[in-house]
Amino acid sequence: MANEKIPYKIYLDENEMPKQWYNVRADMKKKPAPLLNPATGKPCTAEDLSHVFCEELVKQELDETTPYIDIPDEIQDFYKMFRPSPLIRAYFLEKKLGTPAKIYYKFEGNNTSGSHKLNSAIAQAYYAKKQGLKGVTTETGAGQWGTALSMACSYFDLDCNVYMVKVSYEQKPFRREVMRTYGANVTPSPSNTTEVGRKILAEFPDTNGSLGCAISEAVEAATSKEGYRYVLGSVLNQVLLHQTVIGLEAKAALDKYNVKPDIIIGCAGGGSNLGGLIAPFVGEKLRGEADYRIIAVEPASCPSLTRGTYAYDYCDTGKICPLQKMYTLGSGFMPSPNHAGGLRYHGMSSILSELYDQGLIEATSVEQTAVFEAAEQFARVEGILPAPESSHAIRAAINEALKCKETGEEKTILFGLTGTGYFDMYAYGAFNDGKMSDYIPTDEEIAKSIANLPKIG
Repeated sequence: MANEKIPYKIYLDENEMPKQWYNVRADMKKKPAPLLNPATGKPCTAEDLSHVFCEELVKQELDETTPYIDIPDEIQDFYKMFRPSPLIRAYFLEKKLGTPAKIYYKFEGNNTSGSHKLNSAIAQAYYAKKQGLKGVTTETGAGQWGTALSMACSYFDLDCNVYMVKVSYEQKPFRREVMRTYGANVTPSPSNTTEVGRKILAEFPDTNGSLGCAISEAVEAATSKEGYRYVLGSVLNQVLLHQTVIGLEAKAALDKYNVKPDIIIGCAGGGSNLGGLIAPFVGEKLRGEADYRIIAVEPASCPSLTRGTYAYDYCDTGKICPLQKMYTLGSGFMPSPNHAGGLRYHGMSSILSELYDQGLIEATSVEQTAVFEAAEQFARVEGILPAPESSHAIRAAINEALKCKETGEEKTILFGLTGTGYFDMYAYGAFNDGKMSDYIPTDEEIAKSIANLPKIG
């Protein structure tokens, strides 16, 4: 290790930060299918979406031809509080595993929100403020997105209303209090504060909630109040666009030392972290400039890519949002209350779904106890307590490194460490006490949910 030219942490300076986001759709020959208006079954127009989203974000959502979009100066200035984020060579993990593989991870947890979510939250809050809005509404699963948005809204003096998935609201009270500290109003979802929430509770009175439920409530709340819009922390094209700062920085840091990854790994729930990390590398694949093996890692309890259906579906449980073509388990799928709250979504980004359908990326699912085994192994040697979501990527990276140990191949692995797990001690406690279980939905459960896909598109 002493003779290695590559440092433990590779930092870019402020002048090397991305000045533009990269729109991978511009390089996709076959584009993701358009969002559909549920009332008409026709592709959504800017007018359709502007009732729900900020005007500038609607333009980004629909733009599939502009390869690079300028990052406004005010967003760049905010980024400098926590970016560039470090690219770290996992020397200690490599040594522990005894693998010839070289492992790198892009760490996004060096901010108060504890995750990559702030990259898009500040952009969406900026455009809401620029439009002259009073505030925004949103959903959050594990709480990273809600925390990030509350920080961004506080910065721009915007009202912030967060619908937090009920099980996470109960399991992660400290995450909830961080949001309240930054001025957000936090409501457990489903709730009695919205019409769709009351409807879901009537149908599923004992539900622990889902991201699909929380989205429905947040959209209803936004569209029923003057001067408010809905913002989303994952799934949408605009969100994956903002998150490309992760991949652009990672690639720039690797390029400094002429390092080319063989395998790129990211956890996958709605797709924001994975999409952001892999974007510039996928761009090279699409343009025929390079090739990489890219792996999406999802929980076995909510396996939209590995066991879902590629079809048009509602983005929310209440069926009030536009329809998106994606790998889905059905908008009515109620995932188990596992601890990777940020990955508890029934569908996948349309961009990632299309890339997966074309065979440009692959997917695997991992069980919860195996994820936490990897999380603790990583924490003990690398000194960072990872979020449960991030630990799915760690699990897959360790698996690939151990394969290299068996074959003797010196592959280079890059994975995304999306954030820290300091608000996830309930989950770590359950694992350490031997009380954590692995839930895998049956084929019958998934088939029942898929049977209710909309007959449209």
